[in-house]
Amino acid sequence: VYHLDGVSEREKPNVKSSIVASYNTLLAPKVRAACMEATTLPRREALLTGSSSSSHSSEEHTRSHNNNVIGFATWLNQFSILLHRSLKERKHESLNTLRVFQVIAASLLSGIMWWHSDFREVQDRLGLFFFISVFWGVLPSVNAVFAFPQERAIFMKERASGMYTLSSYFMSRIIGDLPVELILPTVFLIIIYWMTGFKPEFIAFVQTLLVLLGYVLVSQGLGLALGAIIMDAKQASTIVTVTMLAFVLTGGYYVHKMPSCIAWIKYISSTYYNYRLLINVQYGDGKKISYLLGCFDRHGSSRDASCKFVEEDIVGQISPLVSIGAFLSMFVGYRLLAYLALRRLKA
Repeated sequence: VYHLDGVSEREKPNVKSSIVASYNTLLAPKVRAACMEATTLPRREALLTGSSSSSHSSEEHTRSHNNNVIGFATWLNQFSILLHRSLKERKHESLNTLRVFQVIAASLLSGIMWWHSDFREVQDRLGLFFFISVFWGVLPSVNAVFAFPQERAIFMKERASGMYTLSSYFMSRIIGDLPVELILPTVFLIIIYWMTGFKPEFIAFVQTLLVLLGYVLVSQGLGLALGAIIMDAKQASTIVTVTMLAFVLTGGYYVHKMPSCIAWIKYISSTYYNYRLLINVQYGDGKKISYLLGCFDRHGSSRDASCKFVEEDIVGQISPLVSIGAFLSMFVGYRLLAYLALRRLKA
């Protein structure tokens, strides 16, 4: 240690030269030796690699495996924290009093309107099926379109600070929405199913419930995708409203012979596939209702007026497997679009 206390002004210019001399005498040899050792170390490792490549490859494999385990554990920890936060926030948002009242009121009004409707009243039943398709197509999509635009500022700030990965955030958001988004449709169907006199079979009820819940998730995915792509709540809500309007008009209830320029829309319309699945669950291939109504007697005077609806809306429609496949494709496709749209955002 070089002390400057008591050094006069004339002697201070010699301090620098004294420090340099001390460095060259005491520290320079040690630094030079350390540098030489650092230079020769890679050579030694290269020589050792040639003689023990198998041991090093196994060590590298173990190291990469450990890194993958650590990375997955980190991702899982991020996911669990974000999922807990999402459930806590969405619990009060989705199950608020107004929304619960809206769903229960719609189910009670529908139940009264179609109170114990006759199985043979095909036209009335088709109207109920389509009402369910419209209601649970619009409501989830409009609610979901605000999800990402409202969280954009917080999401951008947290992503910029590296708090979590996009995949952990996205998965926590998707899974966190499932419980609260599926409770209300289930309550709706429980009320309306027995009030309207649908097929009194448990398997038919379960099938109808699965169709409705799948449709809700697809409609929610549409809202998430449009919200993530546009990232403006007002613009996204307008676009999703117009999109659902197109899906409803081409759903197969209002018009059967559509102009060729817009007929293709029904094949990407979730409303169309949900409407067909509900019909299939309640009426099957249409043979039973056709027999009950005497629709096979084309020239008889006792032919029921509902036979027209049976022939146009029930018999000879698309396979349920096609509708289920379309649902699965939309479920995955809409969420994939939302994920890719979030990836393009820059902090």
